[in-house]
Amino acid sequence: MLEYKIEFDKLEWIERDGGIRDKCIDQNGIRVRLVEYSKEMEPHWCTKAHYGMILSGLLRVKFKRRSLTFKTGDIVFLPPGDLHKHKAIVVLDPVQVFFIEPIIK
Repeated sequence: MLEYKIEFDKLEWIERDGGIRDKCIDQNGIRVRLVEYSKEMEPHWCTKAHYGMILSGLLRVKFKRRSLTFKTGDIVFLPPGDLHKHKAIVVLDPVQVFFIEPIIK
């Protein structure tokens, strides 16, 4: 069933690998997520797409040749693929991010 209104406050947090938890809804090939990262998150290289907005905290994202720091209100636009490989590091936690991402099968 298509959800026109997503109420994250009614969804349970799902604990992921150390320092990451999220709430998500999948529909029509899109994943809508509220993610929370803490300093316990182990930085790791990722090639998945991420499109969203920083709701709180401070997040540094390392790329092959540079780093960017994202603060509350900043938009994250990370296309998929090795060319855009990235590693996120929590500077000030908790970092909460609202993502809208394609579901990769």
